[in-house]
Amino acid sequence: MTTPSTPTATDRIPTPKSPPPDILRCAYMELVVTDLAVSRDFYVDVLGLVVTEEDDSTVHLRSFEEFIHHNLVLRQGDVAAVAAFSYRVRSPEELDVAVAFYEELGCRVERRPEGFTKGIGDSVRVQDPLGFPYEFFFDVEHVERLAWRYDLQGPGALVRLDHFNQVTPDVPKAVAYMEDLGFRVTEDIQDQAGTTYAAWMRRKPTVHDTAMTGGDGPRMHHVAFATHEKHNILAICDKLGALRRSDAIERGPGRHGVSNAFYLYLRDPDGHRVEIYTQDYYTGDPDNPVVTWDVHDNQRRDWWGTPVVPSWYTDASLVLDLDGNPQPVLERTDASEMAQTIGADGFSFTREGDAAEELPEWKQGEYKLGHQL
Repeated sequence: MTTPSTPTATDRIPTPKSPPPDILRCAYMELVVTDLAVSRDFYVDVLGLVVTEEDDSTVHLRSFEEFIHHNLVLRQGDVAAVAAFSYRVRSPEELDVAVAFYEELGCRVERRPEGFTKGIGDSVRVQDPLGFPYEFFFDVEHVERLAWRYDLQGPGALVRLDHFNQVTPDVPKAVAYMEDLGFRVTEDIQDQAGTTYAAWMRRKPTVHDTAMTGGDGPRMHHVAFATHEKHNILAICDKLGALRRSDAIERGPGRHGVSNAFYLYLRDPDGHRVEIYTQDYYTGDPDNPVVTWDVHDNQRRDWWGTPVVPSWYTDASLVLDLDGNPQPVLERTDASEMAQTIGADGFSFTREGDAAEELPEWKQGEYKLGHQL
C-alpha cells in the first residue's frame, strides 16, 4: 500500500451543473439468462436466494435480510447480458434530479412511472456516458425481511446484495464521472506514475457499491452477495462439492487485500460471474482515508498470494442498451503496462523490481501468464 495520489482523467466527461441524484445503495441487478429454469436452479436451489415472485419469463429473487421486492432479476432472453445496474435513491424527488443530471450529459433517459420490473415503482433508466445501463428508483413494494427465519436459511445464507464490479476501457475517466455522480473512492490501485487501474467506490458506508476496473468494455465483471461470516462461504463450497457442481467455482475461497474481504467467485450457467463476499470494513466517516495499493503488490488481489485463473482477466458479461441490444465492447486504449488485462490485475510478483527468475520456480508460470494476457 502506498500514499494515495489524485488520479488524472483522460478525456474527462464534463461535470454537469445539475446536482447528482442522492443515491443510497446498489439495490438490484437485472440479468438476462438464456435458460431461465437452469438459472433459477443455480440461484435458488444451489445458492439459496429467495423467490419473491416469478412467471414464465422472469424470476425476482432476494437475500435474507432484504425488505425490498428483490435484489436480482433473472429474465429469459437470447443473449446473456446485464440489463440494469439499479440503485435506490433517497426520495421520489431524486428521480427528477437524475433526469436533469443525465439529460445535461446528453445521455438517453427513459422514465416509467409503473417501473421496469415488478415490485419497483417510478423508475429512471439511462444509458450512462460509459455505456452502462443504470437505473434509479425509490418507490418499492416491501416484502418480509427473513433475517429471523433461521428455519429457512441454510449454512451458506446470502444476506445482502453488496456491490457490482464494472469493466471499462478508461478507469480515470470512469472514476471522475462516478465522483460527479456522488460516489467516493475508498481504495484504488495505482502505479508510480499515478495511473489508476481500478477504484472501489461507495455510497453506503462499506468499501464499495461498485468498482471500476480496467479492460475492454463496457462489461460487467461480477455482482456480489454478502454472507455474515467466512464459514458461510466455506459451506457454499462444501455444498457445491456435494452436488458435484464444483466446476462452478472459478476462484477462491480466499481473502482480498483490497477490501480485506473473504471471497469466493462462481460462474452461473451463462457464465455471469457472482462473488460471495464477507467481512469488509466501515467507511462512513467524512474523512475516511483512501487506501491506495501499488499495482505491483501481489497481495492486493489475494492476501495469501494465490494465483488468479486466466478467465478472471478475459471474461466478463455484456451489457445492454435501453433497447435491449448488446453494447459494443471497446478495446482498452491505455498505454500503461497493465493495458492488456482486466480486473485490476496482471502482475504476479509481490514487490516492484522482482523478476520471474527471482520467484520460486512454481510461481514463474503465473508471472509469465500475467504479462501475456
